[in-house]
Amino acid sequence: MSEAVRVVVRCRPLSTQEVADGREIIAHVDTAATTITLHHRQKNQEPKPYTFDAVYADDTPQQRLYDETAALIVQSGLEGFNGTLFAYGQTGTGKTFTMEGLNAPPDL
Repeated sequence: MSEAVRVVVRCRPLSTQEVADGREIIAHVDTAATTITLHHRQKNQEPKPYTFDAVYADDTPQQRLYDETAALIVQSGLEGFNGTLFAYGQTGTGKTFTMEGLNAPPDL
């Protein structure tokens, strides 16, 4: 097992209220490049890419997210080693969505 801190980001879908307000998604996920690019159309800013160890879009199945990011940490914990999964972010940014997914469809 390797010991390292990895930073993984999963974007959440727009909430019902955000859709009702006419909001748009500004975070575009490129899983191959492990980047999230923010596009601020209203502010006329250049897109800003951010690179992470892994990135996941809002439609990523929960099982894939678990298999690729959490399974080794959980297994190590079961073997008696320390490990931490830490969901961090501002209120409403998707911590619960990342850790729990959605009730429907079941794969999310």
